[in-house]
Amino acid sequence: MNQVAPLLAAIEAGGTKFVCGIGRGPDEVLATTRIPTTTHGETLAACADWFEEQRAEHGQFAALGIGSFGPLDLDPASPGYGHITTTPKPGWQQTDLLGYFRDRLQIPVTLDTDVNAAVLGEHLWGAGRGLDPLVYLTVGTGVGVGVLVHGRLLHGLLHPEAGHLLIPPPVASQAPNPQGQCPFHDHCVEGYISGPALAKRWGAPADTLAPDHPAWQETALIMGQALMNLTLSLCPRRIILGGGVMSQPHLLPMIRAELQRLLHGYLAVPELGPDLDRFIVAPGLGTRSGLLGSLALAQRGVDNAP
Repeated sequence: MNQVAPLLAAIEAGGTKFVCGIGRGPDEVLATTRIPTTTHGETLAACADWFEEQRAEHGQFAALGIGSFGPLDLDPASPGYGHITTTPKPGWQQTDLLGYFRDRLQIPVTLDTDVNAAVLGEHLWGAGRGLDPLVYLTVGTGVGVGVLVHGRLLHGLLHPEAGHLLIPPPVASQAPNPQGQCPFHDHCVEGYISGPALAKRWGAPADTLAPDHPAWQETALIMGQALMNLTLSLCPRRIILGGGVMSQPHLLPMIRAELQRLLHGYLAVPELGPDLDRFIVAPGLGTRSGLLGSLALAQRGVDNAP
């Protein structure tokens, strides 16, 4: 007789919204909700309240997985383990995500970055299925990069923060406010092409800019530089591009063309030549990469429980 998979809880914690869900896997998500990211106290309490309502209706969860914006302290030996640390999001510095939900829900909690969760979800069920190493890059409220190597999510001194790769300032930018918008670095990827940075630099939200607006060619140039650095340093089998800014249908082909131009024939492999459209791809899970990846984090918490 087949065993019923455990019921899991998941949070995709973003800078503008927290997406919460419960389910047993990608084909059995029982309920989801979106909660605006306001103050940390209000947002976390609203998430926990929703999970308690779902638990009363569906039964106990085996574990919770959280994929969150960061930076995060993911070192179990650190006194700040489970905290959001030096985030530029006001009021969220030193927020104890892991401890809050572990204490409130009384279940095991596994925490990782939102992009590490997304790359795990895409590796298991999406556009990166079976590919290793694999990179997921999101361009939205921030710019983040998740990396999977040898079946494991990459951690080290901290975790990948390639959204803050330094790049040259765009030459002769036509942006009304050409300066980078990152509060930590003058010339990083996130400071130029995250959603909020695009809006500040070009004077209008990204989703209101026409396909032929000069902002997109500059965004493609900056993304091409970032992807070249990631390609040459990590040698992934595939790079997946997600996030709200990447929902512009004209942008992905422009980025591929810019990466090919910058590589200039170096590394003569099909993935960086005629098969480039299979190397730089959109998420196979669409907008569900982060939430389903967080379910996978919860499952890993169950699998690794003592």
